[in-house]
Amino acid sequence: MWAVAALSLDVDPDAGLETLMEGYQRGDSDAAARLIGRVSPMLHRYLMVHLASRRFAGDLLQETWLRIHQARHTYRPGEPVLPWLFAIARHVRVDHYRKQRRVEDREQQVEVLPERPQPIPSDGAPDFQAILEKLPESQREVVFLLKGAGMSLEEVARATSSSVGAVKQKAHRAYERLRELLEGFTRTKYRNAP
Repeated sequence: MWAVAALSLDVDPDAGLETLMEGYQRGDSDAAARLIGRVSPMLHRYLMVHLASRRFAGDLLQETWLRIHQARHTYRPGEPVLPWLFAIARHVRVDHYRKQRRVEDREQQVEVLPERPQPIPSDGAPDFQAILEKLPESQREVVFLLKGAGMSLEEVARATSSSVGAVKQKAHRAYERLRELLEGFTRTKYRNAP
């Protein structure tokens, strides 16, 4: 118990994620708690971005932290921690998707599905989440990691097991598609204005 308390004193309260991860590897429970507190909101948003995972995001976040805990010894000190964490989260999401597909393949399909209510934006602005859902999943993932998590191109490439060129191409195509969707919304809004 004293060893954990002594380790906790070594971690600066404003420590970077890499320092916190290194403390977590050493068994510092305070560093682990602070790492979880700082990174969990980003990981949760990442899991929420993917439509199929939305209702399971909390469960997937817990599964992600379990896998991070099991694999914490594989983190290389000095390397950026976010790509390593998001790669694990991505694997959890893909595993969940595959499991869901196997279950859905065995389930009996119904004739008519109930309609899902569409949220109405209160200020007349487009629902950005709905617009993002119109992007292919790989583009949506890249946009989230670049803009939502603030990762660099190299970090996103590492997290998605892609090349930097592939990440740039997906991001470019996603931005072009978003631009088209937003322009279409603007034209429709002004055409329907009184």
